[in-house]
Amino acid sequence: MQLKPSGIFLMHTRNSLLLKKTAGWFLIFVLMWGLLVSSESGAGANELSQTIQYLLDFVKNSECRFYRNNKEHSAGEAAAHMQRKYAHFKDKIKTPEDFIRLAATKSLMTGRLYYVVLRDGEKITSAAWLLQALETCRQKRN
Repeated sequence: MQLKPSGIFLMHTRNSLLLKKTAGWFLIFVLMWGLLVSSESGAGANELSQTIQYLLDFVKNSECRFYRNNKEHSAGEAAAHMQRKYAHFKDKIKTPEDFIRLAATKSLMTGRLYYVVLRDGEKITSAAWLLQALETCRQKRN
């Protein structure tokens, strides 16, 4: 004896096909969205890295004197120190401001602020000085 498909069976099959088609479109959407987000975060990470490198180069190429824990350091020494702290805090640094706050503002050991003595003799915190440099960097890009 041969069974013929009933109306319920056909309706179930039609709903099942619709569900598969909808799930397929949803999967395509999710994959495309994921690619978009990952490319944007990759671009953001690259921009962050470039900005931090700009700041490190700015420090290294300055003719300023740097004071860390009341001890004078050259521009090259200051940049190298900030580079080491950047490597230490890299997973916590999401913005250039994070870099300045975590790697270029104060001593982890003593809590003392870092200072920069400019060519004209003005003494300024390294945070204020680097935030000015960051603003200049952003203006150049726009």
